[in-house]
Amino acid sequence: MKSICGIDCTNCEMSGTCNGCVATEGHPFGAECLVAQCCKKGKTALSELKEKLIAAFNALHIPDMEEVTELNALKGSLANIEYALPNGTVVKFWDDNKIYLGNQLQKKDSDRCYGIIADEKYLMVSEYSGYGTNAEIVVFKQWNDAENK
Repeated sequence: MKSICGIDCTNCEMSGTCNGCVATEGHPFGAECLVAQCCKKGKTALSELKEKLIAAFNALHIPDMEEVTELNALKGSLANIEYALPNGTVVKFWDDNKIYLGNQLQKKDSDRCYGIIADEKYLMVSEYSGYGTNAEIVVFKQWNDAENK
């Protein structure tokens, strides 16, 4: 399989379920890949988006969250935690088949983690225990206007 972003697909554990982003025009799992869409815009588009997102996450000044220095491509299903809303409804916010940018950061002096995830329009910070249990939304907001579309 050939990738648009230059990732070596042969080393990916999901290569058996992925159709390849070149063959699918940036929709390897049937939904949009944020990384592929950036790469189609030009050589610097992905690094520029990552820089803006890192700045947006760090500007939240969340207590006990490490500084964000890196974002990785994440398939939605790997980061799409269920959240219980105050009315008891359980929801997920992300598409399991899309590729987003995100990371996991250790909460300082705690066994809990912060999960960060974003697309070109929204970002989310959540806090959770191991394997996404007891998840709580810390921030979910629109972070970007139409300038990066």
